Amino acid sequence: MEITIYRKQMLASFIILLLAATWIGVTAAYFPKGTNGFIPAPKDGFLAPNFTLEGADGMTYQLSDFRGQAVLVNVWATWCPPCRAEMPAMQAVYDKYKDQGFTILAINATQQDNRSAVDQFTLEHQLTFPILYDIDGSAARAYQVHSFPSSFFVAPNGMITEVVIGGPMAEALIQTRVESALKGER
Repeated sequence: MEITIYRKQMLASFIILLLAATWIGVTAAYFPKGTNGFIPAPKDGFLAPNFTLEGADGMTYQLSDFRGQAVLVNVWATWCPPCRAEMPAMQAVYDKYKDQGFTILAINATQQDNRSAVDQFTLEHQLTFPILYDIDGSAARAYQVHSFPSSFFVAPNGMITEVVIGGPMAEALIQTRVESALKGER
């Protein structure tokens, strides 16, 4: 009888160890190394999370396609007054530096907005940089956006050099960050 209890305990221990090893293997595949199981918020010095989104122009945009360029990733909504206020400054800086390797990827929080409002706003303000639709909120989640606007300056190597939460950003601020990124500075 003691042997049967011993065997049951050994079998239970083996099953528990097997389940623990499986859990460790599965979670290791989903969490980056060195994060203690937490996915860090995108911030200065971290690689910018990649995304694939449809643009208002019907094209598909992926952040990784812009490696080698300075990029401003801006998450915004049409109903957000600071978002609306900073768009002319963003357009002015884009016009000045787009031929020097700078682009803006303006990600509209479309799950909290609507396409017709985005399209109308884009036409009214004559925005020529890519306007992207985040229909399911996946990009906003990847960037852990909790307020609008949220802006991420990304260096040509794909690293975030600065995060600006809130706004509106002044043209001088945007221009300074873009010039630094184009020179390879932080």
